[in-house]
Amino acid sequence: MSANTRPTGQPSQTYDSAFLKACRREPVPHTPVWFMRQAGRSLPEYRKLREGTQMLESCMRPDLVTEITLQPVRRHKVDAAIFFSDIVVPLKAIGVDLDIKPGIGPVVAQPIRRREDLAQLRDLTPEDVSYVTEAIGMLTGELGSTPLIGFAGAPFTLASYLVEGGPSKNHEHTKALMYGDPELWADLLDRLAEITSAFLKVQIEAGASAVQLFDSWVGALAPADYRRSVMPASAKVLESVASYGVPRIHFGVGTGELLGLMGEAGADVMGVDYRVSLDEAVRRVGPGKALQGNLDPAVLFSTPEAVEAKTDEVLAAAAGLEGHVFNLGHGVLPTTDPDALTRLVDYVHTKTAR
Repeated sequence: MSANTRPTGQPSQTYDSAFLKACRREPVPHTPVWFMRQAGRSLPEYRKLREGTQMLESCMRPDLVTEITLQPVRRHKVDAAIFFSDIVVPLKAIGVDLDIKPGIGPVVAQPIRRREDLAQLRDLTPEDVSYVTEAIGMLTGELGSTPLIGFAGAPFTLASYLVEGGPSKNHEHTKALMYGDPELWADLLDRLAEITSAFLKVQIEAGASAVQLFDSWVGALAPADYRRSVMPASAKVLESVASYGVPRIHFGVGTGELLGLMGEAGADVMGVDYRVSLDEAVRRVGPGKALQGNLDPAVLFSTPEAVEAKTDEVLAAAAGLEGHVFNLGHGVLPTTDPDALTRLVDYVHTKTAR
């Protein structure tokens, strides 16, 4: 049974949390808050803990994962924790030769551009990521009634790293493959959908109360290309974990034109970046889904008064939503003042107290 399922008799610890109630579009005591990249470089305690440890190594050490995941919950009093990992962890776990280079990001030794390159992508088993199961077990014990969000990278974003060999501004190799060999492209995304589904299932079965599918680079696509070449794989992932009953959040950057289609892929909650107001986003997504977002992360570098004013705008745009989870419209920027995040959580909680 997952941590989000109401057992017979007593409700589970996290079921009645403000975060899960908002995801289910139920009345909440206050608007719940969490931040993408809330565990990370903006926290001095994170930087100290990570000293001398490579990113991928830190994702594979349950003691570090547990402590890093808990740090922002302790400091900011956010309504949910997000599991500390990286979207390329499942790829590394199945033997793909890649590394996360400081200041660059994931770099793949042998990019996938021909059919024979698909051999790199075998199925992911729970044994491949036993450290994830162990860390989530430790975390749920520590978090108590605070939900833990599991996450994974969506097939398109994983494919773009694998095909490009690293981060890319224009995704030229990715799009060349997608347009030039649609059969190989479909097989690549389908295989990645299987790996991603397996990775999410491990997290849910270990105790995650919700999951978020990050499609960081999908905003590079036109709607017709997304519908034809990407949406089926994302829908497969979201459908694969539907039976667990945990909320499924879907988020991408620069996806204003794709919001309706991304919603159709099957998420319960649509993450919205800061470029589209929430009242417009609900029109594009349609009824039946909660929304998450969407303060511009750069606002946090302004004065406290300006942060409050912009937060009020987000809350006003969210006033008519069926369910709202307050978040930034992208991840916390590394040089953000942690105290600004703590103040923001308190402000949203106070402002929206029912």
